[in-house]
Amino acid sequence: MSLQETLDSIARSGLPLQGKLDALKKEFETNLAPPAVVEVLHRTTNELITSGAAARALKAGDKAPEFTLQDADGNAVSSRTLLAKGPLVVTFYRGVWCPYCNFDLSALEAARAEIEARGASLVAISQQTPANSRKSQRQNHLGFPILSDPGGKVGAEFRVRWTAPEYLRETHKALGADLTRFNGDDSWTLPMPARYVIGQDGLIVYAEVNPDYTRRPEPSDIFPVLDALKRQQAAA
Repeated sequence: MSLQETLDSIARSGLPLQGKLDALKKEFETNLAPPAVVEVLHRTTNELITSGAAARALKAGDKAPEFTLQDADGNAVSSRTLLAKGPLVVTFYRGVWCPYCNFDLSALEAARAEIEARGASLVAISQQTPANSRKSQRQNHLGFPILSDPGGKVGAEFRVRWTAPEYLRETHKALGADLTRFNGDDSWTLPMPARYVIGQDGLIVYAEVNPDYTRRPEPSDIFPVLDALKRQQAAA
């Protein structure tokens, strides 16, 4: 099967998010990617894991950085404004070129009604250009915004930004994922996949950061966190 046929088949499988990611990884590494490409991707992931980058990312209990970023249509979206309405769920998104990330966004969209029913807002943050965010939203049928973070400034404030090593860049280009084209700059930086829940007081109450881009938390993992925040708000 081609990559697109594989993605379509997995999307129809009914598997939970991580099940879909595992199925994609197995098919990609076994049947779609040359061994040399798989080796480079494994090397990069292992180096990022052993670097300790995830341990340096912001965690539950830390103060979340405030941000104002533009959505795909050029509208300013402020974390302060969203937090005035309720908790905020933030997910860091690598880009439209990443099928693992697209499955993640689709899973979040499927959970969006339950997230919003708990009084929370949901946004994704990406370094990609607004045009690519619009493409992401169309392809994944999203009802929540992808915010543009040029150069990964907000990603750096959350301490999830990292720089792709030189040896990975040629592999990225060969796979059709030239970050200079998708992100509109030559920094070759990306966010690690990360999910945060921020309370109305600006404190992070849930953080999941993984240097392995094939591993993502289930959206339902944040439901108990949002339920607890709602109970606290009701008791206040």
